[in-house]
This record gives sequence, C-alpha cells and structure tokens, in this order.
Amino acid sequence: MPQEIRFATFNVCNLSQPGAKLYDNLAPLTPDEYAAKVLWTAQQLDQLNADVIGLQEIFSMAALRDVLAHSSRYRDATLCGFDPAPDPVTGEPRLTPQVALISRLPLAGPATAYMVFPDGATLPDGHPDLDRFARAPLHAQVVLPDERIVDVLVIHLKSKRPDYRDGDSSEGMDNSALLYAQANLRSLIRRGTEAVALRALLSAMDRDGRRPRIILGDFNDTIEAVTTTIVMGSGCAGVAGEELSGRLFDSNQIQLGRDRLRHVGYTHIHEGHYTTIDHVLVSEEFNPASPNAVGEVLDVTYLNDHLLQDKPEASDHGQVLVRMRLFDKNERHSI
Repeated sequence: MPQEIRFATFNVCNLSQPGAKLYDNLAPLTPDEYAAKVLWTAQQLDQLNADVIGLQEIFSMAALRDVLAHSSRYRDATLCGFDPAPDPVTGEPRLTPQVALISRLPLAGPATAYMVFPDGATLPDGHPDLDRFARAPLHAQVVLPDERIVDVLVIHLKSKRPDYRDGDSSEGMDNSALLYAQANLRSLIRRGTEAVALRALLSAMDRDGRRPRIILGDFNDTIEAVTTTIVMGSGCAGVAGEELSGRLFDSNQIQLGRDRLRHVGYTHIHEGHYTTIDHVLVSEEFNPASPNAVGEVLDVTYLNDHLLQDKPEASDHGQVLVRMRLFDKNERHSI
C-alpha cells in the first residue's frame, strides 16, 4: 500500500535563551517574550505535523528542546543539532545561528555537520572565514517507512544583509551608495561560494553512494536565482538515460497538486515584496519523470498567514510543507 511522508523547512527567526544578546540592533528576549516565542514555535511545529523538519536560526539547542517540550507532536522526536563552538581566542560561547533537524522517523546513524568547505570552494583572500560555511549544513540519514534510507540536508545560505567591513559607514558619506553596493556584493559572493561548496558536497556524496535526497533550507534567494540553481546542479550532463542523475528539483514545481491559477506560495516579505526564499529540493527519486523514481510529490503547502499578523513572537519566514507518496513495490522502478 502506498505510504505518505511529510517534510518541512522552518526558519524560526532568532530562537535564543532570554537575555542573550544576538545583534547590536536587536534587544534580547525578556522572559515573557521568550515564553511567547517558545509557545508560538511549538504550535507552528504541531500545525506542520511533518515527519521531518529542518530548522534555521537556532541560537540555542536548549531553547529548541524547550520548544519540543511544549509541543504535542514532537516531545519524543529525535533532535539533531549542535551549539556553536566557543570562540577560539576568548573561549567564550559564540552566539551564531545554526541549523537543526527534528524527526519522527528513525535515523540510520548520528547526524553530521559540515563546517569546512570541500575542495574546490573558497572565499576570496582576506575574508575571515575563507574555507567554511557561516551556518554548517546538517546531514542526517533518515529511514523511510519502506526501510529505504534518504539523505536529508538542512541548510541556511548567507543572507542578503549587506556585509559592511570595519571602517565602512552607510550614513553621512558621499560614497555611501558605493559602500552599500560593495557590502551587498560581499554578501552575494559569500552566498554564491556557499552554494558552490554545497554543490561540491552533494557531488561527493553522489560518488560515495546513490541514495534519494532531500534538501530543506533557507536559501535566501528565489528558486530561479543563480545561487539556488548551482545547488540544484544546473548544467549537470548525465550519460544517456541518466540525464536527471545528480540533479535536484524544486518540489513546488513538480508537485502533482500544483494549481497555477491559485498559487500563492511565498515565505518572506521584504519592503513590500512577497518572495519565496525557503525551499524543499528533492532528488530524481521523487520526480516521476525519472525512471528511478521511488515516490512523488503530492502537494506543497505554505504556512504564511502569520507574516501579515505582526506577532512579535512569530517568525519572519513562512514554512514550507511537502507531502510525498512512496510507491508500493508494484509501482517502484528499480535503481
């Protein structure tokens, strides 16, 4: 009998302990604000009701465990993630956002975080982190109900926030527009380099062994953007009969339930623009156009009503929920 599985991605927006100072322009959460955020996040997880959820902007694993304790569907779920490593100079804890994963399906082994870029990717000389991701991708091997193992990666690429350097100022200078442009270019270079590093990582995983794959993440760019298409494997040239091998596909574009006349999916609002920058990508094994398909994407749902409600405890991102169907043995193609 066909089996349904559900995957989601959820940028929770600055989940941290009360009193923690994250950014200069952001006040720490008060105990009441923290309690409200924990409760809202737990309720949103329960509403998603996905088997596997990738999370971004986790500043504290303890806070995330608090969220799970307040949920009704994930109290016993497996939690994967890592607190940031201490500062190598001062030894003090670093408050930097990380990714995490929660799963109600079993895992085949411990999760892995990829801190350092694989060979073939590096940032320009002079960058303080030449060879590493700002937010390390998290890799877990999830065991599906049919006992097949799927590689799940949770990612969070560099934001479009301008990357100013010491001595730069965007105010009160004749060349402020130029400084702003240069700062935006640094962010783009960082995001692009991380996309190349992620594509190199995925290609290396393909060489080590072929398994179905799902990428859950905040790409900080649209599905058509160059950075996103790099991750998806644009330009990959498979051998005859294997043209889809190694590529990733936007679950929204290949879903069976897509209605182009009613499509209102978006996950972020910035300066009045509605965009989708959070995506769930799947390998050819979930694309029915592939002879190697073992399942298909039934539909994609965007949970974004809260973006218009202006709740301070809510995330500034919508969530993406993907419902899939695994083929039964009579339908399944051999791989």
